[in-house]
Amino acid sequence: MNQQQLGQLKIMKNEITRFMMKYKFALDEIETKIEILKEEFQALHDYSPIEHTKSRLKSPESILKKLNRKGVPISLESVEENIKDIAGLRITCSFLSDIYKVSEMLENQSDLKVLNVKDYIKNPKPNGYQSLHLLLEVPVFLSDRVEHVCVELQIRTIAMDFWASLEHKIFYKYNQSVPERLLLELKIAADTANALDHQMERLQHEVQLIKDSHPQESLLEELRNIQISNQQFKLPSGLLDVLTQD
Repeated sequence: MNQQQLGQLKIMKNEITRFMMKYKFALDEIETKIEILKEEFQALHDYSPIEHTKSRLKSPESILKKLNRKGVPISLESVEENIKDIAGLRITCSFLSDIYKVSEMLENQSDLKVLNVKDYIKNPKPNGYQSLHLLLEVPVFLSDRVEHVCVELQIRTIAMDFWASLEHKIFYKYNQSVPERLLLELKIAADTANALDHQMERLQHEVQLIKDSHPQESLLEELRNIQISNQQFKLPSGLLDVLTQD
């Protein structure tokens, strides 16, 4: 390889690196927003609707394979136009209602633009798959410009996530040719997971009713304390007297 070819390879590598980095930065932006929402919700409501998150970037090899499957030109412009899931983030929630709470909180962020919503919870896939998919456009502030980058979000419950993980492993083991018997059992398992989600939702509602019925004295003591991250603050009685005056 001559010097000119080496120079061209270096330029190409830098372009691809910069291209991939903007998707990584978009994921960083979303994860920061989610961490803020988690902490705010924990402080104000004494629980977080978000159990955990997992992010991933498609590899250049996976991107190339998808371009070939789609039969579209191979270029960075073509990638941006035809592949919208280069940056992906999965959010796992405790309860069904939490999925829509998290979705609403993100959709209300003024700098995020919702490009598409696919609700596979209200309309599950034939195989039983359930999840809420959001395609968001995220502004990424680079040194010389602002890029608007697509990030795909999948929001699901723990039960949905467990089922999807199992289904993926089975398909990987059988190289997509899964026996009909296993497909039927997977669908039954999806229905069971859905029933569990609805049962846990009902239990959570009942627990909240019990908590709301606690004696006023214990509630007052709870309201005197503020927990922010790992720090606990006690509200001064004088401040409470001023703030609660009619």
